[in-house]
Amino acid sequence: MNEGACWPPNGEEREDGQVVRTSAESSLQMDEQGSFLPAIKCVPISALKYQTVLQALTQEDGGLEPAGDSPEMLRAQEEWEAVENIQPGAGGWESSDRHGQLISFNEALQHFQTADLSSCRTTPQPAVSRRGLSALFRCFFGPPQLLDGLQEERDLILAIAQCGLDSKDPVHSRVLQTIYKKLTGARFDCALYGTHWEELGFQGSNPATDLRGAGFLALLHLLYLVMDSKTLLLAHDIFRLSQHHTQHFPFCVMSVNITRIVIQALREECLSKECNRQHAVIAVVNSLYAAVFLRLAYVWRTQQKTVLDSSFVLKDLEILAKKNPKLLLRNLDTYLTKGLPLPGLSGTQSVSGTRPKDLGFTGVCDL
Repeated sequence: MNEGACWPPNGEEREDGQVVRTSAESSLQMDEQGSFLPAIKCVPISALKYQTVLQALTQEDGGLEPAGDSPEMLRAQEEWEAVENIQPGAGGWESSDRHGQLISFNEALQHFQTADLSSCRTTPQPAVSRRGLSALFRCFFGPPQLLDGLQEERDLILAIAQCGLDSKDPVHSRVLQTIYKKLTGARFDCALYGTHWEELGFQGSNPATDLRGAGFLALLHLLYLVMDSKTLLLAHDIFRLSQHHTQHFPFCVMSVNITRIVIQALREECLSKECNRQHAVIAVVNSLYAAVFLRLAYVWRTQQKTVLDSSFVLKDLEILAKKNPKLLLRNLDTYLTKGLPLPGLSGTQSVSGTRPKDLGFTGVCDL
């Protein structure tokens, strides 16, 4: 018999010479720090009652004490609550009290309304400068100027468009995490860097590198699209179209380009008339962003566009957004009011190449 065999000192021997084991196959032993580790050697069950933590199991019912009242349990509970949440994947976000919670568009906007954006207001000027006959023609025949009470709201939007993504800002991280969860249906936060951002339509593993030209406003527009109950279905339809086997396109990169189109229309005062009518700038900018994205998805689907046609499609969208933003907004309102699905994506599918009468899109050539 080996010396390390696990036999009890008081084992009973049967008539055939075999010894019957009266101990458990495993036990607990204390390491140097006082934590419990699985022991290799066996200990009789009767000896377990001498372990400090397990004494309560061998006491009478009347002598039991609540586990939560012991100092060891209270100290262990405090240490457990102090442990930070483990995030999957490489990289991570700055710790936050509200880490992992979705953020609404209004909450994110309020963060920028109270933040110091002085460093983001240096470039460029809100309106396009015009001189000579161009300025005179613009004065008599161009769009009206924005009301004085709305200029501060416009300047805020242009300032946000100059801000980059800051991974140390918990609000920035929550915005990006909310977009990821709402589009993919994920329940847990993702890493700061990784290929999972490429699956959303970014060009690389770091979303911050794709925000040039639109800044953090591009993420706010995506947040508006996925957090508004009226446009969430539109976001899912376009995201599903972006993953088509032949008509696929980078969803987030395309969204950033649409935000850039809206910024240009705002700077050139193409939205002043609609903003003055609604007495709001942010609401008009958000609606135009969704309207242009809707127009892109419709053209992309019905005209069988591919990623090779993206530059031409975006150029046509920019012309239309500057010349007739009211038409795009009206089409969006029709889509949201009647709940019409995009052709071939969800619900009923339109006849090949024909446009639904309710949408009534006007082509760029018709203008």
